[in-house]
Amino acid sequence: MATLIIGNKNYSSWSLRPWVLMKMLEMPFEERLERFQGPDNYDRFRQFSPSGKVPCLIEDGVTIWDSLAVVERLAEIDTRVWPETLAARAFARSVACEIHSGFMALRTACPMICRTQFKFQSASAEVDRDLARLDELLQQGLENFGGPFLTGDRFTAADAFLCPIAVRVSGFQLHLSSSSLNYCKTLLALEPMQRWILEAKAEPWVDDLEEMAARRNAVVISADNTD
Repeated sequence: MATLIIGNKNYSSWSLRPWVLMKMLEMPFEERLERFQGPDNYDRFRQFSPSGKVPCLIEDGVTIWDSLAVVERLAEIDTRVWPETLAARAFARSVACEIHSGFMALRTACPMICRTQFKFQSASAEVDRDLARLDELLQQGLENFGGPFLTGDRFTAADAFLCPIAVRVSGFQLHLSSSSLNYCKTLLALEPMQRWILEAKAEPWVDDLEEMAARRNAVVISADNTD
């Protein structure tokens, strides 16, 4: 059985992507959590991941690192990872890659912190641009493919890449169109997402840098299991 190595569930948005995809598709795997210990985990994580980062998938002695590479390996195993039609598949892949490489302003201003509810108070032009682009992508997918997921009636890798975004949208009360907000609520209501968030809230560890980054542009409304 393959082993998926992930980081803290409260903070590791990249780990969430393949984890929720494998759970939604009921793909068997062993979960191994390697928690963050301070701002630099490179040397310690290099013991199992060539990039010194999580997530990574270990399968039959072969290590696959980076969430997008892991997802592409999963697609070789299960064709349900991507949509069936060419148009939907092209859109889903493009969205996943854009999320993987972009939205840096939004990610920096609103780090994924599952156990805390914030009120976002200030944004830069770059964050506003990221939010407008996110809203555009979600509306385009929902309108073209009919929902409730991004490319139709079933969960795919594109939705998995958007799950950490949905946590941010909810956690920071970000402003999007009603259809985009409803889509984010759909993702957050999924049983694997509910489980991830519940387990994230139970973690005792605090990443001071992530917490400080979140508070630069937002105030805390409520928090679970934090100092």
